[in-house]
Amino acid sequence: MASTSLPSRRVVITGVGAVTPCGNSAAATWASLIAGRSGIGRITRFDAALCTAQIAGEVRDFDPARLLPAPLHPRGPGQEAMTQAMTPKDLKKFGRFTHLGVAAAVEAYADSGLDAHRATLPPERLGVNLGVGLGGLPEMEAMHTTWQTGGFRKISPFFIIQIAPNLLAGQVSLLLDLRGSNMSVASACATSGHAIGEAAATIIRGDADVMISGGAESTITPLAVGAFAQMRALSTRNDAPEKASRPYDQDRDGFVLSEGSVVFVLEELEHAQRRGARIYAELRGYGASADAYHLSSLAPGAEGSARAMRMALDRAGLAPAEVDYVSAHATSTPGGDGEEAAAIASVFADNKASLHVSGVKSMTGHLLGGAGAMGTLAAVLAIHDGVVPPTINLENTDPDCAALGLNFTPNVAVRKPVRAALANSFGFGGTNASLVVSRLA
Repeated sequence: MASTSLPSRRVVITGVGAVTPCGNSAAATWASLIAGRSGIGRITRFDAALCTAQIAGEVRDFDPARLLPAPLHPRGPGQEAMTQAMTPKDLKKFGRFTHLGVAAAVEAYADSGLDAHRATLPPERLGVNLGVGLGGLPEMEAMHTTWQTGGFRKISPFFIIQIAPNLLAGQVSLLLDLRGSNMSVASACATSGHAIGEAAATIIRGDADVMISGGAESTITPLAVGAFAQMRALSTRNDAPEKASRPYDQDRDGFVLSEGSVVFVLEELEHAQRRGARIYAELRGYGASADAYHLSSLAPGAEGSARAMRMALDRAGLAPAEVDYVSAHATSTPGGDGEEAAAIASVFADNKASLHVSGVKSMTGHLLGGAGAMGTLAAVLAIHDGVVPPTINLENTDPDCAALGLNFTPNVAVRKPVRAALANSFGFGGTNASLVVSRLA
């Protein structure tokens, strides 16, 4: 195969932010993942007693209007300071997915240290690409009820702003004065994997020096839970929520729907080095493919997924043997886990003995549009901190998965140097995204 290595402009990750069922910051989320703590619990947003699935990964104790640890000045010194990611007045204007996504984006921006340099950074060179899969479904359901009971005059003038998926990217662009590319990707559960890959491509082709990218979702509603339950896609282990998501386990019975947001600051390498930025990892490769097989099931052997992984590795200029960790999509569905595992085993056939694979959805549940970014966070911080998060609840490995000879990192995190890692995300419609991150060489 001819080389398709990335051009000379290199992309690094200089900031991380997260609001997830496992914690209301990137640090808190990562600490939970390393400790093997589940964020899954009984649904509190609505009465799910009559639904077969009554559990979810809710973000708890989250105040979108909380004060920031320190004021930010995204429009430069001397301009009005930002003391909150979102003001109380903003809350009713936006849907919950935007509340979550703005909080994660502002955390990532603050973590990057860019704010101290805004006087010298042209805002036209800073952009945003934040993916959202379904948008404001809770707000749609609530407003439909309002309209039914109160008529047209009761419909909120903010309703469209609440539900439109790209309004998260728009609000982050406005708050942080990002005047470059302003985009939103929607590709089901591969959404934020694609968003990150396309954001990196924006930097590589020279259209931006910095991109804020990741994804968000908040769809724990009667319609979403009910619909996935009717598809028999959700776990019904209602009496033991923390045990419900169990990738690769022979007793897995479906995924757990969750909400949250994970966001990164992507930056051109020399741009980051000139300002002395902390670099978590380099984003080396991106692969996107289609199964063209089925709208809701992976192709046999996850053929399209394997192509995305190989494409990402090829663009990264890395051999499979140079990858130490795969952050798998691993949703805990009976069919999907095995197909993806077979694809991983085929791509990494020569280094299965040293490779670690894990599924952090065992702890976070499935963030849908935020899932790709969540898996990428695990890959990035595994490299930065030298620790691979576990697949919890893996008590009896599915025999078909076990036969593949992969190490699924059962139940306990493993400390090891991670040179490079690959993160997968796949979605309905047969869409696949793979990202390769590595230490900065």
